[in-house]
Amino acid sequence: MESSMERLSRVGVELTLRVAQRRQEADGVVSLTLQALDTESLPGWDAGSHIDVVVGDGTTRQYSLCGDPTRHDSWRIAVLREESGRGGSRWVHDTVREGDSLRVRGPRNHFRLEPAPRYLFIGGGIGVTPLLPMIAAAEAAGAEWRLAYGGRSSSSMAFLTELECFGERVVFYPHNETGKLDLDRLLATPSRDTLVYCCGPEALLEAVEQKTGHWPAGSLHVERFSARSDTAVAVESDHAFEVELSRSGTVVQVPADRTVLSVLEEVDADVVSSCAEGTCGSCETIVLAGRPDHRDSVLTDAERAAGDRMMVCVSRCLGSRLVLDL
Repeated sequence: MESSMERLSRVGVELTLRVAQRRQEADGVVSLTLQALDTESLPGWDAGSHIDVVVGDGTTRQYSLCGDPTRHDSWRIAVLREESGRGGSRWVHDTVREGDSLRVRGPRNHFRLEPAPRYLFIGGGIGVTPLLPMIAAAEAAGAEWRLAYGGRSSSSMAFLTELECFGERVVFYPHNETGKLDLDRLLATPSRDTLVYCCGPEALLEAVEQKTGHWPAGSLHVERFSARSDTAVAVESDHAFEVELSRSGTVVQVPADRTVLSVLEEVDADVVSSCAEGTCGSCETIVLAGRPDHRDSVLTDAERAAGDRMMVCVSRCLGSRLVLDL
């Protein structure tokens, strides 16, 4: 059974924070430094963590923490304005100003930096944000590392000044000057003592996944804030199944056209959700019996194969019954 501390680590806390600083970091990118309304310290976090920000319409968006994990008085996030998005980033850019209050949840981490002697970091656009504290952690651990950072143009690439101080360990790829990231060269030779961490647009993540196919298992770690393209399953293939909540003995039916999460919410099950797209990890639930049909963008291949947890907002059942630790 999940302990209260494990649940807090997964779900995070809800806070109201003040925007202490707003900075233009690049074309279309602003950073927000958030501080507590009182003098209390903020919850600790480590490299790879993100928070949920409640935007104007009451929904949430996930943003990586990209400040200094050793500071407990502030958090920093960076937000790319996406004109074709759902409106959250436009709300931040157009509405949020210094002194405003924001509701946030977290931090949570499904992109942890595992110990290794060497790292290759690959960032695309705003995907560089979770890599900044990872670089600091690698430095502190005395590990070797390199960063390949690509973007549309130098003017659109945030935090260049912060990264330029690392010299040749950081290679910038502004597409309009150098072309796209040279993944063939970067990933040609596998290394058993090197971990690859990548965050960026889905096309970049898929390309890196493809080009690291000959690397040792477990070498690649990626983070997505949009659903991976291979999780889409035709609606006509879905089937109804039942879910038992082990703690109460309640059994519910999940129709073919509804999610597990929506049914659980109807019976007031103790489950938290945020993105409803299988990307944030907040609805992760322990599976005690049955075979999940994984459709999330969070779990690794090994975690999927284990079958002992699932994201109930998108994943379903391969059989006729699941038993969940709820």
